[in-house]
Amino acid sequence: MSWTSTMSSGYSSLEEDSEEYFFTARTSLFKKPSVKPTNLKDVEKEKELRTHLTYEEIRHKVEQYNTESRDHFKMTLNTNGTYTGFIKVQLDLRRPITVKGGRPGGVKGQEAFYLPRGSINTLHISSTNTVRQVIEALLRKFTVADNPAKFALFKRFSREDQVYTCKLSEEEHPLFLRLVAGPSTDVVSFVLKEQQTGEVLWDAFSIPELQNFLRFLDKEEQDQICSITRRYSAYREKLEEAMRATGGPG
Repeated sequence: MSWTSTMSSGYSSLEEDSEEYFFTARTSLFKKPSVKPTNLKDVEKEKELRTHLTYEEIRHKVEQYNTESRDHFKMTLNTNGTYTGFIKVQLDLRRPITVKGGRPGGVKGQEAFYLPRGSINTLHISSTNTVRQVIEALLRKFTVADNPAKFALFKRFSREDQVYTCKLSEEEHPLFLRLVAGPSTDVVSFVLKEQQTGEVLWDAFSIPELQNFLRFLDKEEQDQICSITRRYSAYREKLEEAMRATGGPG
């Protein structure tokens, strides 16, 4: 399996029946809404629904989806009952990622940096592609060296004026969830996050990754020291100016 990346056409393609993954990306930013966690009941219902949909029911849903879609990201139904279409995935990564082929001086050709939070990538996938494959595709796009098991795909959806998030299992099919919800990302959207384990499992990281984390901590520490020093220097200057203005020693 290989990976080809460009930055022109504005979307990425992930096809299960091909040995090639073609990826292009378009990014945008939007305000992150407040979210509430929820359970996996909706995912289980959708699993059951998928197993009972006939070809005609799928065809009807695809036609309805394309009618409601306000952009050119349509779905295409194949004669064997599978279908292809587009999903948008927001990146919400709090920790730095390790990228292959980093800048000169990086550890073993790898470099760590933060991806911009809130950016959105559009993927062209098949109804047979799983959550795990979508995660792997996103990591490949950014040439991320981190273990895909460190990441999870979440479904964000609205209900009764509230916004919830639900972690998807690795075997779920995101395009089916997109088909059932319709094209509106206000109803359902997808978010890539780190696994929520309660605490960091440091054993899952390699030595180069841990060294990169230490570098980031050192940089953040120096930034904080410089910020505090500048702030107190500014206070001192204002106090000295006030003392000079009143004729006091200064």
